[in-house]
Amino acid sequence: MATATLPQPDSAAPALAALRLRFGDRLQTGDAIRAQHSAIEGMIGGGDPDAVLFATSTEDVAAAVAICAEHRLPVIAHGAGSSLEGQLAAPQGGLSIDLTAMNRVLEVNAGDLDVRVEAGVTREALNAELKSHGLFFPLDPGANATLGGMAATRASGTNAVRYGTMREVTLGLTVVTATGEVIRTGGRARKSAAGYDLTRIFVGSEGTLGIITELSLRVFGIPEEIASAVVQFDELPPAVEAVMLMMQMALPLARIELLDAVQMGACIAYSGLDEFAAKPTLFMEFHGSPAAVAEQVETVRAVVADFGGGELRFATLTEDRNRLWKARHNAWFAAKALRPGAEAFATDACVPISRLAEAIAAAKAAADEAGLIAPLVGHVGDGNFHMLLLFDPNSEAERGRAHALSDTVARIAIGCGGTATGEHGIGLHKLSTMAEEHGEGALLVMASIKRALDPLGILNPGKTVPAMA
Repeated sequence: MATATLPQPDSAAPALAALRLRFGDRLQTGDAIRAQHSAIEGMIGGGDPDAVLFATSTEDVAAAVAICAEHRLPVIAHGAGSSLEGQLAAPQGGLSIDLTAMNRVLEVNAGDLDVRVEAGVTREALNAELKSHGLFFPLDPGANATLGGMAATRASGTNAVRYGTMREVTLGLTVVTATGEVIRTGGRARKSAAGYDLTRIFVGSEGTLGIITELSLRVFGIPEEIASAVVQFDELPPAVEAVMLMMQMALPLARIELLDAVQMGACIAYSGLDEFAAKPTLFMEFHGSPAAVAEQVETVRAVVADFGGGELRFATLTEDRNRLWKARHNAWFAAKALRPGAEAFATDACVPISRLAEAIAAAKAAADEAGLIAPLVGHVGDGNFHMLLLFDPNSEAERGRAHALSDTVARIAIGCGGTATGEHGIGLHKLSTMAEEHGEGALLVMASIKRALDPLGILNPGKTVPAMA
């Protein structure tokens, strides 16, 4: 993709001077703050921005982008910093715009089950606000991510099997374009046939087409009954096959998570789940009326018994459920504790549910061949699974094997009719998979969209869509 030539690092000075004049001390250029805003989990750094701006409004973002466009300085949006694929790195320098101070819940429309929020609101903060209205926002990627960042990466998480991803729950956006203009997409209506669906273009674009500053989102009523259950299996394949059957039966499970024996052992040690064994394990959650939940539980009990699963252990008290799901959400830290001093990054494959057992078996075999500790977790109800690849950061050989294994898992998923990334996005890390997954023609269309919306190539350059001649 041909774009305008961006400035070299020493030519950032005029833009930074203009930004300093406009924003004063909210523009920071210290080494520590710049490094913090480009961190990549488990990967070699992709470059620091020249400065960080702490924005407080859409107007701030628009003014900053306009200045950067005038000087052709790259712009990278920054939320909670929880992205995993290098979306926040600044390989060409530029300005990182930190949106975390834009953290207001602007509207709660309880009757219509929707809200309007600024991009820096985190999912936990939104749920704290919604609780008094009897509502909740269901998407739970594990990290307490900002909602703007979740939309930018098309995030999902443990509840996606029932409630969908950010694509399904985002009704509309406020976006700052590459020229510093402010546009609004979508609306509060549940459907529309009016024009191009601009909301879906920006959701998942990873800040390469515009910077999301506000979101209108669907929310849901807190279920009358919530129950969690855990069941363990002696082997991994029957656990996967049980999940496949549950999905084919259209059971309305709210969450269904798989941990292999290695990951379960790590969680037992890290989170004190001493009542369980280090075996392949399913974590499940049921939402609905008491009668509906009871019916779901009985169906699941019969399914897992048919596949050799053990006894279902239940948690209905809030504190007990939270303990179980906190242990699941701490899987990353538990896995890293298996090898103190190791670094890690996560694969993010997603396949059609009928190919899930095949894909997981192939990925596990590849990990064994690579000789790496690679615990497996997954939002397996929608065919999404992760392997946490542990490696010695001081060993280039191990780091190389980890990167190669990540690439192998992505290509296994693509070969099964799936995708290299179910929810983490492309960023820098998975650019090499895009041609195989989408084909040259589709990539040319993506490049055309990028060129049309960002003709100077200043928005998060080098990410998401491979450069094309």
